[in-house]
Amino acid sequence: MEKILLTQEHVIDLLRPETALEVAFIEHPDFFEGLFWGKPRFGHPEGQVLYHIREVLDNIELLNISDQDRDYLRTVTFVHDTFKYKEHRGHPRDWTKHHAVLAKEFLEQFTDNQLLLDLTQYHDEAYHIWQNLFLFQRVERANERLEQFLHRFEGNMQLYYLFFKCDTSTGDKNPAPMKWFEKTMKNINIVDL
Repeated sequence: MEKILLTQEHVIDLLRPETALEVAFIEHPDFFEGLFWGKPRFGHPEGQVLYHIREVLDNIELLNISDQDRDYLRTVTFVHDTFKYKEHRGHPRDWTKHHAVLAKEFLEQFTDNQLLLDLTQYHDEAYHIWQNLFLFQRVERANERLEQFLHRFEGNMQLYYLFFKCDTSTGDKNPAPMKWFEKTMKNINIVDL
């Protein structure tokens, strides 16, 4: 399947930015290029990143949350996967060039809000913990990561959960990590989408 390249106006029509920050993202050439990365694959049958962003934004609209939490979730949604096109995929992996790290570094140009930066950089951390526990059988490593994760998002676990739920509830992603998260994490209010 060929990549479909849209104009900035088409991207704005699709993503419907609501803030000056969201518009600034779209106007940034590195961000704009990243919107078109991807082809249909397991977990992401929609293909290109901009269509995944639209799906996550649609899920956010289903939540009954404060305006601030909504803005936070939208900001993370815009940037979380947009730098997959720059991610290092060689062996051994250069984890400093992981898409989430690159997204956080991009976002640092616009904010110093540590919660937003952490949500961006660690948006897949719950999945990685689940993967270590259930797929790779690396229980010790999973528990180390879980302890760090719980410390990092102490007091903000609900917001992390809401992003994880909105992101995981797209395409044909495996629901097992979300089921594990909802069963395991304390002090979250479970939502249905």
